[in-house]
Amino acid sequence: MLALFDLDGTLVDRQSAFSDAVTQLCRAYSFGHDVEQWLLTELADRANADDFARLRAVFSLDKPAAELWQAYVDLMAASVTCRPTVLAGMARLRAAAWTIGIATNGASDIQRAKLTATGLSELADGVAVSGDLEVRKPDRRLFELAAARCGTDLADGGWMIGDNPAGDIGGGHQAGLHTIWLRGRPWPEDLTAAHHVVDDVTDAIAILLDERE
Repeated sequence: MLALFDLDGTLVDRQSAFSDAVTQLCRAYSFGHDVEQWLLTELADRANADDFARLRAVFSLDKPAAELWQAYVDLMAASVTCRPTVLAGMARLRAAAWTIGIATNGASDIQRAKLTATGLSELADGVAVSGDLEVRKPDRRLFELAAARCGTDLADGGWMIGDNPAGDIGGGHQAGLHTIWLRGRPWPEDLTAAHHVVDDVTDAIAILLDERE
């Protein structure tokens, strides 16, 4: 059975890593408070290389945008963590014959850097990042790509686990998957309810393990 997981806000805590990475980036390049606040605002939801071209233009910086982006990617990878209990749960899923995929929005290089740094890449059978296709969840094509890279097909069914109501749960429904929502964000009134609602991804993993028993 296929289990697709979101990355940021589900398997890893992007927000704490994000603030640490921005602070370290500004310290490394001696950027002032104005640059730091711009980054914290503009990159709050997501970041890509184009953001650093905009940063360079807004503040007339002399450092190449590509250099600043790579520095940010490296700092995010160094700052992000995945809790040992989550890694252990993912390993248990694999041992229980689950096929594990990651379906995440974001730039390909930074999302894969985070997966490698946390050890999650070793536990996933396939990874699909929105930057691979230039489409974002809830677009069905990202779910199709994730399933294909896991060697499966959405027609075979499976689960989507994530914290974003529209992207993960709405997208999962459209892809024909069962869904588990990690509560936290506001739930849109017109969105079909998730099959399960939990407070932590480890609770979602426990539900999947029960499905196999």
